Amino acid sequence: QLQFVESGGGLVQPGGSLRLSCAASGFTLEYYAVGWFRQAPGKEREGVSCISSSGGRTKYADSVTGRFTISRDNTKNTVHLQMNSLKPEDTAVYYCAAAADYSGSYCPLDSDEYDYWGQGTQVTISS
Repeated sequence: QLQFVESGGGLVQPGGSLRLSCAASGFTLEYYAVGWFRQAPGKEREGVSCISSSGGRTKYADSVTGRFTISRDNTKNTVHLQMNSLKPEDTAVYYCAAAADYSGSYCPLDSDEYDYWGQGTQVTISS
């Protein structure tokens, strides 16, 4: 059974940091691009970052560039999102998703391109 589980969310003060993790089971993440998305109440789902299967290509939304870093460890079937300098507007449910990557450089921020999704983890930035 294919499964994608996010963890690492929580409540932090503005300016703080969180590290989200996405662990895959039932399939080898090595052959997939992974994206992180978020959805705040009343807002559309937003692409935050993605990383190609090889790790050689990454993308970030303008709103998080310079603050968030995506990385992957294919030996542990895991992708991480390090989030620094967090702002209240980063508050959302964060989801990871996987899309087959045959080229090693596939890295879309369009959620329609992804086939497998986790259940999400809540991130709340508040003082």
